[in-house]
Amino acid sequence: MIRPQWPCSLQTGEPEWENLEVTFAPDLTGFEATLARLAADAGFSGAVAVTRGDEPIFAAAYGYANRAWQAPCTLDTRFDTASVTKLFTAVATLQLVERGAFGLETSAIGYLELEGTTISSAVTPYHLLTHTSGIADDADEEAGERYEDLWVSEPNYSVTETADHLPHFVTKPPNFAPGEGCRYCNCGYLLLGLMIERATGSPYRDYVCAGVFGPAGMRRAGFFRMDVVEPDVAEGVEAMRDTQGRVVGWRRNIYSYPPIGSPDGGAHVTVGDLIAFHRALSEGKLLGPELTAAILTPHALHSRRSGRTHMMGYGLEFEVTDDGRVRSYHKEGVNVGASGLLRHYPDHDLTLAILGVGEHAIWEPVRVFDSAVPSI
Repeated sequence: MIRPQWPCSLQTGEPEWENLEVTFAPDLTGFEATLARLAADAGFSGAVAVTRGDEPIFAAAYGYANRAWQAPCTLDTRFDTASVTKLFTAVATLQLVERGAFGLETSAIGYLELEGTTISSAVTPYHLLTHTSGIADDADEEAGERYEDLWVSEPNYSVTETADHLPHFVTKPPNFAPGEGCRYCNCGYLLLGLMIERATGSPYRDYVCAGVFGPAGMRRAGFFRMDVVEPDVAEGVEAMRDTQGRVVGWRRNIYSYPPIGSPDGGAHVTVGDLIAFHRALSEGKLLGPELTAAILTPHALHSRRSGRTHMMGYGLEFEVTDDGRVRSYHKEGVNVGASGLLRHYPDHDLTLAILGVGEHAIWEPVRVFDSAVPSI
């Protein structure tokens, strides 16, 4: 077992979601009630899994995977993970660092032969992983820009390969010099995806499926096109509301981003796949001891608020208390039609995986769950 600098879940065995037996029961009454209420008023369609150690303690699915046919979500439904995909890109990147394909301090632009752009040659995989590169994003979410607005004047179906994203950001001025700040950046992970492709000679999606999903036991995971019928894949939609906030219809997200996932977002998984990924990562099945410890460790300060410090790691984000203890680490994702979260609480060895249809779907249940954790 790998024991990193901060505690992590040391899970063994595959949870049997179909024959769930509760052996540990934290007080999730409010969490379950919130999910049931939101599902009843069309506010939540998705799936949830909670484990403590290697014991599954809660798993359920709610609402519709397909609104048109009222096909229900199940624990076998694959959901768009949005930016949770960055975790898989981070692991793939570190696997190639371990193999010596490039280092954490390698010049990304030098390695990719992308000189002549506005991206500094000093930008490294370390900077890209921790959001400290300073490079401009295609849509600056921290400034309130919307990713779906990129496709107002460009057909989204024309962007299917990693390199297709380059024109959206490589000529924009940087926000700061590498290492001189911390700002969430999707496009840093696109550059990491290109490095993965150059190092392996394989398309990004092929490498992640073979090198991450397979070894992690993520049996249902994949990258599925919006315009190709795939069984058990939830359709991304958003509620349309009237002036009183009542749901009057549903809008598909087919014009909101490219038709297939990329290194910064868009892989499809089940909640069981996310639990399996975290278990494989924390047990050292995806990376060696040194980099397993490193990926479970915070590296860069993002922001501070009363009693908490938000830090970035290699794909993961960390909530650190004033006394230096990691209260939780997580990766969340949100896009039009999709939202998801994988979060682990080391003190309780408690892991939450939640995936939903709609960009606002999961956040109220997540807040309720998080508020219950200190009393567990």
